[in-house]
Amino acid sequence: MSRAIRRLAREPLLHFLLLGAALFGLDAWLGDGEPAEVRPVIEVTTADQQRLSDIWLRLWGRRPTPDELAGLINDHIREEVLYREALAMGLDRDDTIIRRRLAQKLSFLSEDLAELETPDEAAVIAYYEQHREAFLRPPRLSFEHVYINVDRRGTSAEPDALTALAALQSADGNAGEALSWLDLGDPFMLERRYEDLTAPEIDRLFGRAFGTTIATLPAGQWQGPIVSGYGIHLVRVTDFIEGGVPSLADIRDDVQREVANARRRDMNERFYESLRARYDIIVASTESTGPGPPDDPEDRAPGGDS
Repeated sequence: MSRAIRRLAREPLLHFLLLGAALFGLDAWLGDGEPAEVRPVIEVTTADQQRLSDIWLRLWGRRPTPDELAGLINDHIREEVLYREALAMGLDRDDTIIRRRLAQKLSFLSEDLAELETPDEAAVIAYYEQHREAFLRPPRLSFEHVYINVDRRGTSAEPDALTALAALQSADGNAGEALSWLDLGDPFMLERRYEDLTAPEIDRLFGRAFGTTIATLPAGQWQGPIVSGYGIHLVRVTDFIEGGVPSLADIRDDVQREVANARRRDMNERFYESLRARYDIIVASTESTGPGPPDDPEDRAPGGDS
């Protein structure tokens, strides 16, 4: 018996079992045998609290009270908890609005890189020379008018307009004659004086025939009668600005802004291309793999049912 015990004591498997039991007992004595749970952490930093306070200041024009700030912090924690749990549940996937918003946000980040550098003079001049047509300004017209209501005056509308025109032209030719054009004519539902209108803007207000006519009038003189959809008008063009491309000195701020916009677009496109290069793009074909039904009975194969 003692010899068998000695032989068993030299058995390596027994040594392994005894060592394992000892380690198990030690672990049970030091703890409850369960691994420590690693809990996620939500930290509200002083920077977070300052940001929440700044948002409140912009909304309400004052800093939040301690109780209001505590409420903001609780709302922030609530939002963070729900946000993390939504991500864990995969609620962000297959949501078109979230996809677009995240893509837009990443695009904004890439565009912000272009804002770090102010376009220099050489870049502004080069852009202006290469894109002059983009800064083309149409002709603009300023005018004032006296309105004659045809519905109100009937057959006397045109004679009344000619009488008022003669009085206006006479007053223009006689500096000592006092006559206010605002005292003549009938009430008008729109304005009596317009500044810096383009041809399309005049056409929308008074009709194309009216706009075409006054575009040919000399400045500073009362002319008419001119017919619109409203009735009869006596018109004095007060200013005419020729169309064309302004000098760089006149539109430097506009050109500089367009240079910055072009750089943002270019930066965004290059950023996207660098990201796209990381992927293999596979687009499934949507073409039909077999013939569809005939569109016309005559196209059907012979031998079918009639």
